[in-house]
Amino acid sequence: MVRLNWTIQAVNDLKNISDYISKDSKRYASLLVRRIQNKTKFIKLQPDSGRIVVEFERPDIRELLEGNYRIIYRKVTSSQIEIITIHHSARRLKPPHLK
Repeated sequence: MVRLNWTIQAVNDLKNISDYISKDSKRYASLLVRRIQNKTKFIKLQPDSGRIVVEFERPDIRELLEGNYRIIYRKVTSSQIEIITIHHSARRLKPPHLK
């Protein structure tokens, strides 16, 4: 079974997304957070399903999309995945953002 770890950055990203959206709709914020969390569970089942992040061009850093958000993760080993960040697709992703 693949182990899924969330970085502090990713946890903070998800909280910030929820806080921002809940200013207008707590219900929608909750639904979006749940959809993002469910998408990360899919990564556990199909870790190679995401596309390679073009800003990095590294086969170990991939992403899946959920709405306007990019779920960026790293395949550490065949049994460990790290959720690096949840990033809004309208914003530019700068390489120093990821390690």
